[in-house]
Amino acid sequence: MLDDNDWFTEVHQDAGSAFSLRIRRKVHEEQSPFQTISIYETTDFGHLMVIDGCTMLSSRENFLYHEMLAHPVLFTHPDPRRVCIIGGGDCGTLREVLRHPEVASAVQIDIDERVTRLAERFFPELTAANDDPRTTLLFDDGIRWMREAATASLEVIIIDSTDPVGPAAGLFTDAFYRDCLRVLAPGGLLVQQSESPLYHLDILRGIHRDLRSAGFSDLQTLFFPQTIYPSGWWSATMATRDSTIPAFRAAAANSAFETRYYSADIHRAALAQPPFVTRALRGSGD
Repeated sequence: MLDDNDWFTEVHQDAGSAFSLRIRRKVHEEQSPFQTISIYETTDFGHLMVIDGCTMLSSRENFLYHEMLAHPVLFTHPDPRRVCIIGGGDCGTLREVLRHPEVASAVQIDIDERVTRLAERFFPELTAANDDPRTTLLFDDGIRWMREAATASLEVIIIDSTDPVGPAAGLFTDAFYRDCLRVLAPGGLLVQQSESPLYHLDILRGIHRDLRSAGFSDLQTLFFPQTIYPSGWWSATMATRDSTIPAFRAAAANSAFETRYYSADIHRAALAQPPFVTRALRGSGD
């Protein structure tokens, strides 16, 4: 909500907390067929995208999330040629994926085309890879797309979803994960944004439980800062259809492109799991 003093505030009732950014003006708002999308100009964070009252990304900090969703999984898979992104309509994760020269194709499926079109307008730096010949942009139901995709047709699946409510709720189920497992080729990896370990530990526990129920055999959760999301602390969970997730490749330390947050040292550190998370996940099979 935007108050009379020009602060946008997202209140997290269950956690008894809130996060605010100072706003210069609202530059756009529309109701798409799926959700309300608002764009603000902030005083210190550039443009801010808000969907249904929840902060999605800002110009200043989005690199944290996009780099940590894309690079750990792509530097872990030994040959990530065919990549699918479910969600990710702002295209920041897609941009990071296509920094990897070994990626031969990347298909992105987001249900709401308006998110992408507004990103092209207000966050053009994120949509720079949209015209890459390796890119396919689809505006469709990602759950149905995965159900109908060819068996063993992908090396990497990235689930860049919003919170597990509304259209995104079906992306956090064992039925969807079973479809992902079938579509992954041998050695394939999946990664999903898995919410705040401080505020949403029940969701993280459910992700681990449902991934294992679907047949994924080894899981790793990575932890990283995310300034504008609830608690400022976020996670992504990686899973393999094989016996163990391999160690990330040495190329992570000598990549052909520059990053702002991700590095081999950050990757290694992000895998350190706090004891309270370890205890919470024991009931999910970890």
